[in-house]
Amino acid sequence: MFEGLVEAYGTFGLFISAFISSTIAPGGSEAVLLYLVSNEPENSLYLVLVATLGNTLGALTTYYLGYIASLTESSKKLNKKYFDQAHNAINRYGSVSLLFSWLPLIGDVLCLAAGWVKLNLLTSLIFITLGKFARYYLLSLTIS
Repeated sequence: MFEGLVEAYGTFGLFISAFISSTIAPGGSEAVLLYLVSNEPENSLYLVLVATLGNTLGALTTYYLGYIASLTESSKKLNKKYFDQAHNAINRYGSVSLLFSWLPLIGDVLCLAAGWVKLNLLTSLIFITLGKFARYYLLSLTIS
């Protein structure tokens, strides 16, 4: 079943999976990427770039949600454990901490906290993209 879905949607499915995986919903973009790379090794860099784009746009969505929430909400309404860890990392390391935005759970909260404290968008985008590209690229190497 998984293979049929991936084959039917191909790179568009990879993009959507990567986008969803980078927002608050869990996803399996790594599995989709590995499946596609194993079937199309000659397109591995292209597939990594598609996954990176989708995942980065998902992270920017979370960044903007944090930005918007900071204008209207109190931090007391957020998950204290993860938000405090992410907020401390953002305050200590700034945008560089977004290299780890690919990590499960804490990565989404890092992006949310970056938006919350209104980190520079361009710098944040660069570090988010670098971290996500590195993860997908290293994953693709496990197949090649």
